[in-house]
Amino acid sequence: MAEQTNSRSTKDFVFLYLKGMAMGAADVVPGVSGGTIAFITGIYEELLETIKGFDLSVLKTLKNEGIKATWQKTNATFLIVLLAGIFTSVISLAKGITYLLDHYPVLLWAFFFGLIVASSVIIAKFIKKWSLNTIVSLVAGAAIAYYVTIAAPSQIPDGLIYIFLAGMIAICAMILPGISGSFILLLLGAYATVLGSISGLVDGLKSTDFELIMNYGTNLTVFALGCLIGIIAFSNFLSWMFKKAYSMTMALLTGFMIGSLNKVWPWKETTEFRINSHGEEVPFLQSNISPMKFEELYNEPAQLWFAIGLCVVGFLVVFIMEKMAAQKG
Repeated sequence: MAEQTNSRSTKDFVFLYLKGMAMGAADVVPGVSGGTIAFITGIYEELLETIKGFDLSVLKTLKNEGIKATWQKTNATFLIVLLAGIFTSVISLAKGITYLLDHYPVLLWAFFFGLIVASSVIIAKFIKKWSLNTIVSLVAGAAIAYYVTIAAPSQIPDGLIYIFLAGMIAICAMILPGISGSFILLLLGAYATVLGSISGLVDGLKSTDFELIMNYGTNLTVFALGCLIGIIAFSNFLSWMFKKAYSMTMALLTGFMIGSLNKVWPWKETTEFRINSHGEEVPFLQSNISPMKFEELYNEPAQLWFAIGLCVVGFLVVFIMEKMAAQKG
């Protein structure tokens, strides 16, 4: 991994930063996975191997060989650039994506629908051998992801222990193509707390309100600690699966993506609302409906052709990204 980092040019790191921004934007939306973006841009396995490298041997390397050797061993430049992109996106795009979800939900979900369809096709191409086991893995992945999309979100209190556990669980989903970490947070009842803490921390920093900074900063620190522990443990397991049962793992991930399409279907009927951290009424439970029923129910255009167009755009964007990644590889 160190050799791969050293061979990267400034231009490569700029593109890596942009890939991180794309991952961050995806992880903000309940229903879209940052792991999907990592996979189709060709950095998924390097990301897993980099995270996996953070074990107790790092401390030994630091003691015996120094900071430079430790930096190279952990592929730290790759990780920092990628995390900087993710962090930038979460901070700067969260409100923009929320705005689009509030005002243009059909068109935004249509774009993501096309993105996930294309991603599932690309991931399926990596299945080297089809067998009964891979078919079972595909069906199981689709069933698990579909169940996740229809499960009723929780409204459990947002104590620090629960925020820590939510971080451990959600981060595992965030690096899995097809399963949205932010939607897992929504199911766990911690989505509003985490997103509200990010917004509150930004507001506290702008106004230099140290009480806000401490309160929301504590929430995010505990959440980040849970994410750190969860992702190190899970990346080792996932890396082991890739090595021991590659085709079954790829089939499982493909199934995850197929099952997650239920969540990003553009036309929905809201059956129940909830109050978010800002005191606003937002959708809580939704069911998928046809474009025709959408027009009848809400007395507004289903924007079918625009939605189809954006679905195609999302589909093409993924294939262009995949081709670019393949050429660089």
